[in-house]
Amino acid sequence: MSEKKKSALVVFSGGQDSTTCLGWAKNRYDFVETITFDYHQKHSVEIEQAKKIAKLMSVPNYVLEINIFAQLNDSALIDGSLDINARHKKRPHLPASFVPNRNAVFFTTAHAYAQKAGLDHIITGINQTDYSGYPDCRMPFIKTLEKALNLGSESEIKFLYPLIHLSKAQTFKLAEEEGVLDIVIKETHTCYNGDRNVFHPWGYGCDECPACKLRKKGWVEYKN
Repeated sequence: MSEKKKSALVVFSGGQDSTTCLGWAKNRYDFVETITFDYHQKHSVEIEQAKKIAKLMSVPNYVLEINIFAQLNDSALIDGSLDINARHKKRPHLPASFVPNRNAVFFTTAHAYAQKAGLDHIITGINQTDYSGYPDCRMPFIKTLEKALNLGSESEIKFLYPLIHLSKAQTFKLAEEEGVLDIVIKETHTCYNGDRNVFHPWGYGCDECPACKLRKKGWVEYKN
């Protein structure tokens, strides 16, 4: 492993990807913080799991409330009356779970926090391999945003995205390599339906929503 760098902020949802990124960051940085966004999503369980995982991994966790998405109410992740398995009600080429401009707001806010806290790097779990059809999970978006944010603040904060080219199976493998696979399986929350009643070999979830299906598929491929 290379010499550790100074500091990093992990954009932390409490899910499989961001927890894998947290393990990755802790093995490479001298100081790591996490930031979690309460955007009035349907299920607060992911926020509670993020707090729990951050405590288990001995890193600070800052929870920031953002209510604009609830006011816009343009995603099945916020509007409980919408079918999470359907297409987006106004943008049918995208899944119903897409939250317009969510990552732009999250990463912009994380960049502001990193400036305030004096952190050098921002780690995100975006992925353009198994990305569920979200256009804001692709490298051209994050690289353009990084450049704009640094130009607009005269900063040199670097965005890193260790999962960008990985499949879910490879993400499970990385979690194993970074020493966080057990936490990923037992503590992370990915299920769009907020189900933590049933435990599967790949973790908790309803086993029916797109997030569970993707996670289950990745687990099967990882184990085989």
